[in-house]
Amino acid sequence: MTTIETLVPADESTVLEQGRAPFWSLQWTPVIAGALAASALSLILISFAAALGLGVASAAPTWRDASFALWLLSGIYLIFQALISFGCGGYFAGRLRVPHEALADDTDTRDGLHGIAAWALAVLIGAILAAVVAWAASKPVSTMQPPSSSEPSVLSYELDHLFRTPRRPPNVDLTAERAEAGRILMTSSSHSGVPADDRTYLVQEVAALTGLSAPDAEKRVDATIANAKSAISRARAASIILAFSAAAALLFGAVAAWAGAAAGGRHRDGAPISDWMTHSNRWYRRASPRPMP
Repeated sequence: MTTIETLVPADESTVLEQGRAPFWSLQWTPVIAGALAASALSLILISFAAALGLGVASAAPTWRDASFALWLLSGIYLIFQALISFGCGGYFAGRLRVPHEALADDTDTRDGLHGIAAWALAVLIGAILAAVVAWAASKPVSTMQPPSSSEPSVLSYELDHLFRTPRRPPNVDLTAERAEAGRILMTSSSHSGVPADDRTYLVQEVAALTGLSAPDAEKRVDATIANAKSAISRARAASIILAFSAAAALLFGAVAAWAGAAAGGRHRDGAPISDWMTHSNRWYRRASPRPMP
């Protein structure tokens, strides 16, 4: 026959004898199972969104030219996948938890705590995976020349356009010039904009490296500065949407994990998953026609 001592650690038996439940004790097997389920489902949903082209941030020019609706849809999908994945993970944690049948306070709150623990562990797993992916992506590919570490990737397209010329001799390395021009163009988003001496220096560099005349080089520099300012502004807006969507997704994910764990615990105990189901069943029995005698 199963006893309470087999359901909880031995050091908590004294607490049980006094009639108080070890309220903050956790069963780690349901927590780990729920966290793994949430992480796996979140990875599947995010991979599916990436395959469809739903991304919250990118340095590609096509992303900067995308509409605000795509940004908003990407953020909403990030929140949606958090609700689904963390809700399912919390449900697994609550469904697999072994209840303390002799404890009076073994209610939905204890299941919800297991859901929150599964949510926290899943967030930690996701952060570790994201760090590993970012570290792997930062490694240079052997078949490609790595870009300069000081060159802002968000302005790579603008830098290509700035130094574009059909007459450049082969095997000319412009890494240092591109990095320096990139740092100058980054000041275009400041209140004062690109300083006059930096603008003059860029005009001289473009004229010398591309063979353009001074007026043509000046026009190209002015157009590049305007495009860089717009690109930085749109990249900044995308970063804000990413940060807000990630924070909202984690917050709603915690709520979904709590609710999912509570629903899993009620399903485990054979009770209705929600109170509205109880009221709807009562209304259905009252509204159903009774059989004739």
